[in-house]
Amino acid sequence: MAKDVLLEELNPQQKEAILYSKGPLLVLAGAGSGKTRVITHKFAYLTKKKKYHPSSIFTVTFTNKAANEMKERIARFVGSDMRQSWIGTFHSQCNKILRREIKALGYKPDFSIYDDDDQCNLIRHILKELKIYEALYKGVASRISILKASLISPEEFLSQGDGFSFDEKLGRVYLKYQDELKRCNALDFDDLIMLTVRLFEENPKLLSKYQEMFPYILVDEFQDTNHAQYRLLQLMARHKNICAVGDDDQSIYKFRGADVSNILNFEKDFPDAMIIKLEQNYRSTQNILDVSGAVIAKNPQRKPKKLWTEKGCGEKVIYCRLNTEEEEARYIARNIKDLYLKGNYEYSHFAILYRINLQARAIEDALREEVIPYHVISGVSFYHRREIKDIISYMKLALNTDDNVSLRRIINSPPRGIGASTLSKIEHEAKKNSVSLFAAIKLMLKSNNITSSIKDKISEFVKIIEKISSTHHKTAADMLKDIVEKTGYIEDIEEERLQNILELVSSAENIPIKDFADRVALVSTTDDEPKKASVSLMTLHSAKGLEFPVVFVTGVEEGILPYFKAIDDASEMQEERRLFYVGMTRAKDILCLTAAKKRRLYSKVQEQEPSRFLQDIPKECCNWIEKVQQKTEVIPEPAKLPPKKRASAYTVGCRVKHPAWGIGVVRDCCEEGSNTKLTVNFPGIGIKRLVAKYANLERI
Repeated sequence: MAKDVLLEELNPQQKEAILYSKGPLLVLAGAGSGKTRVITHKFAYLTKKKKYHPSSIFTVTFTNKAANEMKERIARFVGSDMRQSWIGTFHSQCNKILRREIKALGYKPDFSIYDDDDQCNLIRHILKELKIYEALYKGVASRISILKASLISPEEFLSQGDGFSFDEKLGRVYLKYQDELKRCNALDFDDLIMLTVRLFEENPKLLSKYQEMFPYILVDEFQDTNHAQYRLLQLMARHKNICAVGDDDQSIYKFRGADVSNILNFEKDFPDAMIIKLEQNYRSTQNILDVSGAVIAKNPQRKPKKLWTEKGCGEKVIYCRLNTEEEEARYIARNIKDLYLKGNYEYSHFAILYRINLQARAIEDALREEVIPYHVISGVSFYHRREIKDIISYMKLALNTDDNVSLRRIINSPPRGIGASTLSKIEHEAKKNSVSLFAAIKLMLKSNNITSSIKDKISEFVKIIEKISSTHHKTAADMLKDIVEKTGYIEDIEEERLQNILELVSSAENIPIKDFADRVALVSTTDDEPKKASVSLMTLHSAKGLEFPVVFVTGVEEGILPYFKAIDDASEMQEERRLFYVGMTRAKDILCLTAAKKRRLYSKVQEQEPSRFLQDIPKECCNWIEKVQQKTEVIPEPAKLPPKKRASAYTVGCRVKHPAWGIGVVRDCCEEGSNTKLTVNFPGIGIKRLVAKYANLERI
C-alpha cells in the first residue's frame, strides 16, 4: 500500500529512478521534469520500503530553501520528525561533521564561520598590511575561493609559481589569509568543504565511521558540484549507493568553481552506474521547449535530452529587437501592464532576466513610469544589512573571542571613541604577543603604556563582551536581547534599522544559540525569494530553480548574451549557451526575448548585433518582431564635418597582452587626435587606462 502511494502520479522514468536502489544511479533531470518529486519520493521509498533510517541517508543540495522544502515534503510521506535527518546544503552538512571532528585538524569546535563580507574584510586587512593594492580584494577573494574549490592549499599554490608573477603575491596573501583564519579559529565557506575532505583523507578511521553512518547518498543539483564537493562524495560513497540528480544543460556556475565534467564523467567514475533520463516537462509549453532545446542542442559536450510536454504548443516565443535599451525597457513594461490589465496574470507572475546588473537601470525606470511594482532579487540580503551584521558580530565575538574580524567590525560600533590609532596599537600588541586582538586588549589593560582615557574606553568594551559571554542565555533570542541592551546599539538609530533588529530577535525565539549562529552564518543570497504582488528582476544566474508564467530575457545581443569575455573561449561559450537555456526554461506560458540596436555599456553608446544564439532558434516556433527604425541622417556641409578618424586596431571586447600584466579585455576605446586611448581590464590586476602606442600591447 505504501509503495502505491509513493509511486502514484509518477511517470515511468520517475518510478524507475525511485525503485532503483542498488548501486550508483545518475538521474538526468531535464528542466521542469519533476526532479524534486523524484528526490523526495526516493528518500521516502528508501526509508519505508528499504528500511533505511532517515538519519542514515546523506542528502545534499545547494540552497537552504531547497533543503527545507525537501524536509517538509519528506516528513509528509514518512510521517516522522526530520530534525535528526542529514538533509542540507554541502556547507551545513560539512559544518555538522566539523563541529564534531575538527579537533583532529587542530581547530577548536566553537569556530566562527566567515561569510563573504567577513572574508573580504580580512583580505582587505591583509592586502593593506602587505602593501598590495587594497582595491583588488574582490578579485583576490574570488581567486582564493576557486583554489579552495579545487582543493589547492596555499603551500601547493606557491610551489607551482615562478616567484616573480602576481600569482606569487596572491600565494602570499592566500597563505597569510589561512594563517589568520586559523588564528581567529574561523572558517570561510570554502573551508567547510575543503577541511572536511582533508579530515577524511588524513583520518581513515573517521572516514570509515561516516561511510558506515551513511550507507546511501542522495545528491540534488549534481551539475553544480565543484571538485572539492565531488571529492567529498567519492570519499563517502564506499558502498557505491549514490543517487545523483542533475542536468548538465543547467550547469551555469563555473565562475564559482562548478565543474560540469563531474556529471559528464559520472559513468567513468562509477562504472556500473545506471542512467535514467527524465524528459517529460511539467512546466513549459512545447514551443518554449523546442526553442530552448534547439539552442542547447548546439553544445557539443552534453548528455542529449529531448524534452516534451502534454501542455500543448502554447503561444509562440516572441523575439523583439528595438532601437535602444530605453525602448526595449518600455516595450517590456507596456506588455506587462497590458497582460496584467487583461486579468490573466498578477504582477508576481512576471520575471525580467538580464545577463549583467547594469541592464536593470533602464528596466527599473520604465517600470516606475508605468507604476508597476517590482523587486530586485539578490540585492542585499537581510543578514548582510549593516545593523544585523553588527549585532551578529557581537554574538560571534562573545562565542569566540579569537574572532578578530568580528572585533574589528564592532569595537567602535556604536561609537565609543576607539579610533584607527587605538586599533593600530591593539594590532601591534596582538602581533608582538601572537595572540588575538581581544587577548591583546586585556594585556594592554594590565600595562601602563596607554592613557587613562583609552584604557577606560577599551576596558568598557571588554566588560560588555565578557558580560555577554558569561551570562547563561536560554535561547539565541535571549542572547540577542542582552546584546542590544548592554551595547546600547539601538539608541538613536533610525526606525527602519530598529525594526530590522527587532525582526532578528523575534526570528531567534526558541532556537539554541549555536544553532542560530550557524544558521545565520550559512545563509546566502541564493536563498532570496520572489516577493508577492511584484515583478521579479534578476540576473540569469539568480533565476536558476525558479519558474514564472511570463518571462522576458533581455539583451539577447553579441557581447551581452553571450558575454564578450566568452567569445574567444569555447568552454565559456558553452556556459553562456547553458545560461540562455536556463533563462528560457524558467517560462511556463509566455517567453519573450528582447534586444536593442544601441545600448550604453561602460559609459559608451555601442551598436549591438543580435546574439549568435538566435540563429539556432526554429522560426516556426517564434514571432519575429523588428522595431528598429532606419533613420535618415542629415549630412552637414562638408566644411563642418569632423576630420575622418582612422580605424582603430582595437575594439571593445577584444583581448590584448601586456608584457607585465598579462592578458586583458578592452572595455573602452576612443581616439584622441593621433592617440588611441584604451581602458583594459586585466584579471587579478584591475582596470588600466593606456595609450596604445606607448603600452606595448599585443592583440590576440
